[in-house]
Amino acid sequence: MAGPSVTSSVSATSGSSSGGNYGRALALLASLFFMWGFISVINGTLLPHLRSVFELTYFQTGLIESVWFIGYLLASIPAAKLIERIGYQRALTAGLAVMTLGSLGMVLAAYVISYAITVASLFVVSCGIALLQVAANPYVAVIGPPESSERRLTLVQAFNTTGDVLAILFGKYLILARTTAGTTAHGTELTHAQRMADAHATELPYLIVAAVLAVLAIMIARATLPTLGAATRRANAEVRAGLSLWTHRNLVFGCIGIALCVLAEIGVGSYFINFVSQPDIANLTQENAASYLTLFWGGMMVGRFAGAALMQKIAPERVLAMFAMIAIAGSLTAVFASGPMAMYGLITVGLGISLMFPAIFALAIRGLGPLTEEGSGLLIMSIAGGALASLQGKVGDTYGLQWGFLVTTCCALYVLWYALVGSKPTNALPDVKLSEEDTPAE
Repeated sequence: MAGPSVTSSVSATSGSSSGGNYGRALALLASLFFMWGFISVINGTLLPHLRSVFELTYFQTGLIESVWFIGYLLASIPAAKLIERIGYQRALTAGLAVMTLGSLGMVLAAYVISYAITVASLFVVSCGIALLQVAANPYVAVIGPPESSERRLTLVQAFNTTGDVLAILFGKYLILARTTAGTTAHGTELTHAQRMADAHATELPYLIVAAVLAVLAIMIARATLPTLGAATRRANAEVRAGLSLWTHRNLVFGCIGIALCVLAEIGVGSYFINFVSQPDIANLTQENAASYLTLFWGGMMVGRFAGAALMQKIAPERVLAMFAMIAIAGSLTAVFASGPMAMYGLITVGLGISLMFPAIFALAIRGLGPLTEEGSGLLIMSIAGGALASLQGKVGDTYGLQWGFLVTTCCALYVLWYALVGSKPTNALPDVKLSEEDTPAE
């Protein structure tokens, strides 16, 4: 169970009053998408920094990312129950509070230079993001007309990716540019004193993040958002009792698709800087490599805005298939080319995978009717597929980082199949819309 309870009575967008209110709610929710995208993608610059400070292998570095995504797996079900108990708006505030606590833990970890506190703090942050995701994604999907849910979710996800782009610049200048490891050539041996000095570089960035999250939590707590009536939740519970999620193939295959598209995204984002820093690829310092990583996330941002526009005229399944083919071509270039061409191939993957998460999510909950909440919870749990990024790191340790991007190719191939075959709904139920009692008064 995730997000607002819904019924099939009256459209949320019927009437200018409710439409205006939901428009304002979407604008505020877009800030949440921006912020959790920002915090997630800081990891792209944080992981190479931690690899240097704690002298980690690629596999060990990937394990940090795995712990991050295990947070999604473990927190999604409790998050859904919390949303049902305390309500949507309070759950959002709680999620932001948890993220603030985790960010302050990162400040402490940098101060005492502790690997254990670092990993634990990142886990806490990811649990907070899971709570936000469980509520916000399905809410955006059902807040308006069902026929435009894919486009609407893709649009707000574009703001998520805007946060991604800015996060890399933030990490570049406030983490990598302030460290010895980040400003020297690949393979340079650092002394223990230099690594310990580098470790403190994350104190200021995460203090800033914690302050922004705290302010945003106050804003959400004080905002006027659509609320849900207890009667609506009870009615939907009765309807759901005799239905099963597992008869909807688009959801089942969509959960796999979400897991793999997140793995593709995280696999590229986590290892990009280390990959392009290699002498036979682009021979860059980590600081300069971060500039090119912004192009990867920039492609993600452009792709989502473009995808939202394309889906006004082209079926979302076809648009998703087109973007999957771009990801396949880019990842194969990264594997089999050399020099800057391999780097630019990997950058292109950002454009290809940009549309995957929002499109798969919207296609997977299509036809779920009153099961939309539970289905959304399963899809958010599937984000834990990013934990498999450590396996890509193991391939990198064994055969070289370049071969690890074959994992990205395989993920994109599955998404292509899902777009063409697996997304076709079975046992479709009536579309869900918010009821009139859920529409706040002016």
